[in-house]
Amino acid sequence: MNRLRRGERMVVMAQILASQPYKVFSLTEFAQMLGAAKSSISEDLSFIRGAFERFHLGKVETLPGVAGGVRFLPSRTPAQIRALAETLCQKLRDPGRVLPGGFLYTTDLISTPSLAAQIGEAFATFFSDRRPDVVLAMEVKGIPLALMTARAFNVPLVTIRREGRVTEGPSVSVNYVSGSSRVVQSMTLPLRAIPEGAKALFIDDFIRGGGTARGVYDLMREFRAEVVGIGVLVETAQPREKLVTRYVSLLVYEGVDEATGEVIVRPSRWVLELS
Repeated sequence: MNRLRRGERMVVMAQILASQPYKVFSLTEFAQMLGAAKSSISEDLSFIRGAFERFHLGKVETLPGVAGGVRFLPSRTPAQIRALAETLCQKLRDPGRVLPGGFLYTTDLISTPSLAAQIGEAFATFFSDRRPDVVLAMEVKGIPLALMTARAFNVPLVTIRREGRVTEGPSVSVNYVSGSSRVVQSMTLPLRAIPEGAKALFIDDFIRGGGTARGVYDLMREFRAEVVGIGVLVETAQPREKLVTRYVSLLVYEGVDEATGEVIVRPSRWVLELS
């Protein structure tokens, strides 16, 4: 490889760090890869760290010691998360999004990569101190958001299914009662999907009564795994008391204004209390 100019080195390192969040790269790795002295690499990383901080692109963190190095931590500022929540609220206020049963149509939003990535990084910011080993999703609609959250943490996505599949081997199933319809349902996960003692973060698109989230706790108990957090895109204002209490939502759906037909949706208290 021809000797790279400083700007070229910084572009390469920034791309590598951002594409593999939380992975620690040693200065020696970058020095050998880019054909530069470690002192030059260190200076380059200082400029990258400053640029990321200035433009709120996440954090470039230096770890001291023999086993240290540098890593990228995806994060969004409180202002960025509030702006995201307001953007989503504006899009969801269309009366045509109301579905039978009081649900909101969100599929087009959570399936848009740019929005899903921002939502995933928002959840990664809320749960940055939990450092999950896996991110859980319930099929089907929660998968895009959970995948982007898993990408932000650079950990595997594990999908919980309604029914087991022969191609996934032996599975564990639990029954749970839907918090809204009070219907008994089941969820299934392959035995090899979650290692014992793992820390799991559950991400979903919607929570009403909290029955699904409660079922996830029961399922993880079978795996001797710990649920370190629950993140949902939208929660309903009613019922006020959910079957779980340890969750973070981005938006609150209060219903439809009968006079105007407008969907009443607002940023959640977790978003508004960010500082």
